[in-house]
Order: sequence, then structure tokens, then C-alpha cells
Amino acid sequence: MSSDAPDPMRLHPIAGQDRVVLLKPLITSPLVEVGDYTYYDDPDDATAFETRNVLHHYGPDRLVIGKFCAVATGVQFIMGGANHRMSGPSTYPFPIMGGAWAEHRDLVTDLPNRGDTVVGNDVWIGGNVTVMPGVRIGHGAVVSTGSVVTKDVPAYGIVGGNPATLIRRRFSESDIALLLDAAWWDWPIEEITAHVRTIADGTPGELEEIGRRIHG
Repeated sequence: MSSDAPDPMRLHPIAGQDRVVLLKPLITSPLVEVGDYTYYDDPDDATAFETRNVLHHYGPDRLVIGKFCAVATGVQFIMGGANHRMSGPSTYPFPIMGGAWAEHRDLVTDLPNRGDTVVGNDVWIGGNVTVMPGVRIGHGAVVSTGSVVTKDVPAYGIVGGNPATLIRRRFSESDIALLLDAAWWDWPIEEITAHVRTIADGTPGELEEIGRRIHG
């Protein structure tokens, strides 16, 4: 059995499956950060993730996605640039149309901003999910297909619906604490490779014990 981990910079990690891409080697925008082994699956054009799935991204807010996440077809991250001013009678963005209206540029630059959108590690996002600006999705969370995520998702929570609400937590509070303490996604890749079966099919206690040994 090989002890070598897969290459985290290989764009298409699965032979013959161009619909699956690792996002880290694909990302070019300085406003987007994606961790190792996070993948996107799309039968149409997975390599267009930055332009088709990250929308209205003009800055300064960032999209940060952790390691070992699974992102299904059609997931869209709506960024802060989608916001319109609502402090006056009209929400129309007059300055972007040019002409004399361009003199009022501040009407489209001074907009509400909820900050960065952050997805933790080991998160599974189902197909056609919409993630709204400034949302934070905790480690180990699961977002059900078709959900619209408008508020933060707790670590190891399962959410669904429009707007997405908490369905249940994957583990007890004590086990979640063990998992967050273990933080297996931050282990050296050699340790992750050696303990893949425990990570995928073990218990929170077993992971926490391995983590303590690794971190001394």
C-alpha cells in the first residue's frame, strides 16, 4: 500500500473525471483563498468556478474556504458587491451607468459590508446552494441541497432550507469539542494519510487521542 498522499495541486484529481477539480490550483484572484484538497464538481465547466460561482466579487471582502471541503454543482457565493444602497428612496445604482451620474460614485462605493465569507474545513456543501455575503460556515458542517445560507452555521451543524435553518448537529457538544481540538485537517499530511480510516470512520475520541500524540 502506497504511503504517498495525492498531489494537492493536481487540477483534476480523479482520472477521467474532468468535472471534478481541486480549487486551490485553479484560483487566481487575491480575494479568494482555498485550502488543500477542497474540490468542486460540475459536469458543465468546473474550471470556471471563479467566474460562475463567485459572484459580484469586487472587493474588499474575501472568500475563504478551508481544506478538505466538498462543493457540489451549482453552489454560488454571493459577495458584498451585490449589495445596493437602501438608505434612500431608490436602490438603483445610478453611477455605474456613466454620464453625469458617474459624479456620484460614492453612492455605489459606500455600501453595507458584512465582511469576509468564510467556510471552515471539512465542510460539505450540496448542489445549488446559495451562500450570502459575510456568512461563516463552521468546520465539519453540512449544507443541504438547494439551501440559501443567510446566517452563520455552527461547527458540525446540518442546515437546510430557504433561509437555511439548523436541522441538527452531527455530534454531541462534547464530541464536537473533541473534534475541534483534534483539528485533523491541520495534521501533517503524512499523519492524515496514515489515519485516513480513523478520520473517515472512527470516533471523535480516537481522533482527539491521535491529535494529542501528534501535537505532543
